[in-house]
Amino acid sequence: MEYAGAFYHAICRGNQRQAIFRSDADREYYLERLEEYRQRYGFNVYAYVLMSNHVHLLIETGKVALSKIMQGLQLRYTGYYNRKYNKVGHLFQGRYKAIVCDRQAYLLDLVRYLHLNPGRMRVPMDPWKYPWSSHATYLGKSGLVKVDTSTVLGELNRSVGKARRAYFKFMAEGKGWGHQSDYYAISSPISFVSLDGCAVRS
Repeated sequence: MEYAGAFYHAICRGNQRQAIFRSDADREYYLERLEEYRQRYGFNVYAYVLMSNHVHLLIETGKVALSKIMQGLQLRYTGYYNRKYNKVGHLFQGRYKAIVCDRQAYLLDLVRYLHLNPGRMRVPMDPWKYPWSSHATYLGKSGLVKVDTSTVLGELNRSVGKARRAYFKFMAEGKGWGHQSDYYAISSPISFVSLDGCAVRS
């Protein structure tokens, strides 16, 4: 299920649900490495959100497989984290989870779902003000990662200004939605199942 042009929703969780970010500097380091690997391996990032103990990424791969991208990213961050906090061993809970989806059918919904994730925390945070997602880039602000916003905005309107307003309205329509299990459901290891048009890999 790894091929050039594949569209993935990748989820990385902390081992035993432990926090993987302790400071804003940690989050900045992770995003800097994500951008470094994006430039090195030539993949597109459509959205991301960094939570306290997990990360969501929407990635379209090029010639380099997702497994190589994620292995490099997680190893680099784990090495940084362990050195900084004098830790040893695994930081992440096994392998990442990757859901291969139809970009045309699910891109808009997945971008919205990820960007609204901070509002679904036990202590909700305002998704509009949350600084560790790619939401602000869709409204024209720059960030540490170059996010491909043109594909999503282009589906909403040809005019960039109108597309951004339509995006904000689209986001607001989903605010208050709860957890959507379809975006997390993973089958048993090294297996593939059908999930509303998505192939799920663990």
